[in-house]
Amino acid sequence: MILRILLNVPILSLCALFPALFLEGCDGGDDMQKPVIEMNGDEYFPQNCVVLKLGDRFTFRAKFSDNVELGNYNIEIHNNFDRHSHSTGSEECETDAKKEPVNAWVFNQDYAIPAGLKEFTANNEIVVPADVDTGDYHFMVRLTDKSGWQQLAAVSVKISK
Repeated sequence: MILRILLNVPILSLCALFPALFLEGCDGGDDMQKPVIEMNGDEYFPQNCVVLKLGDRFTFRAKFSDNVELGNYNIEIHNNFDRHSHSTGSEECETDAKKEPVNAWVFNQDYAIPAGLKEFTANNEIVVPADVDTGDYHFMVRLTDKSGWQQLAAVSVKISK
């Protein structure tokens, strides 16, 4: 009975009822490209292997673009005390010895991009807490476009006293 009802419902109605299941067929079906994160260059921050100090403020700056429309982005910062890898860059950074976290910094924040934009420059002030473990961290950016495609950029940073 339910299948018979669903077969008689127009596809656009199903998209409204179940957007996650029909995202590709309902919104941006022609969009087959991931968005682009630009973080290389003097005007962008942080760069791979940068050293940040406890208690410092810095401005995350990156340029985002998409062929159709941008969606939103996320910044995540977490420790790399166990030497796992996310790096999307080719430069290897000097690392400290492996260690167990005591009070590691964890930052995870979502940010909206105004609707209708194909390009956007992110500027977000971030404060390094004064009381977290020093050492190696990953700074990760996830960018999603309106069609659901995602791009990841990750750099290694070090936090010191």
